Amino acid sequence: MSTLSADILRQSRIDTVSRSLDEDIGTGDITAQLIPEDKRASGRVITREHAVIAGQEWVNEVFRQVDPTITLEWQCSDGDIVKPDQVLFTFHGSARSLLTAERSALNWLQTLSGVATRCHHYASKVAHTNVQLLDTRKTLPGLRLAQKYAVTCGGCHNHRIGLYDAFLIKENHIAASGGILNAITAAHRIAPGKPVEIETENLQEFREALNAGADIIMLDEFSLADMATAVRENAGRAKIEASGGINEDTLVPIAETGVDYISLGTLTKDIRATDLSLRLDSQAVSD
Repeated sequence: MSTLSADILRQSRIDTVSRSLDEDIGTGDITAQLIPEDKRASGRVITREHAVIAGQEWVNEVFRQVDPTITLEWQCSDGDIVKPDQVLFTFHGSARSLLTAERSALNWLQTLSGVATRCHHYASKVAHTNVQLLDTRKTLPGLRLAQKYAVTCGGCHNHRIGLYDAFLIKENHIAASGGILNAITAAHRIAPGKPVEIETENLQEFREALNAGADIIMLDEFSLADMATAVRENAGRAKIEASGGINEDTLVPIAETGVDYISLGTLTKDIRATDLSLRLDSQAVSD
């Protein structure tokens, strides 16, 4: 499975935070101009519900780009499980800058924490097995790397990052390539060393993919009985991934068949933002 480069993630964070501020601030925060320029403020951000936190560096980047003199003190780390009314971080600085940055910072934190919380929920259900839960490319446009980072904070794993870092040969690719064997053979030739995964829809296709040398074989909407048969026949030759229409009711039985991976689009596309609140202290002091 793929891993995110720290340098690529950092540059993506800088760029996406910049765009989020551009769309919010535009030509300037006219409401913040109501506040005296020398007014300073302190406050805190709390969570109103149980959650798994993700997005600390995105919050830091928002405040850095708005006003690098603002100070933040975090009281939790990404991946921590927090409870209602728990303080996540405190802040101090220009009241104008704090209020300008507030919504963008919370948007990042609530969205990425929502992903991490959902992933933790699913991962905890299959913790008694050896399966790894994988995300997919069903991410919010423009937020893929951030969401894939949040997936790891919640205890799940990244599938391929995009179309460039691993093969995933699906039904139409197979048809256009002239069959499973042709597709797998060509993939190994085009990019030696890149993982080659292929989608199969029945046991006959699974056996063909296995004999053709696929690294990972996706079982698309297989029955539990056929999954168990595939795991038994595979005998460790390839990695096996279950996919297609998997939900909370079917997740555990599928994990217990012994498949290596289960991919779930819901980890990133069906999320609910974590409920957060930013509160200024009642006493704000002027310079």
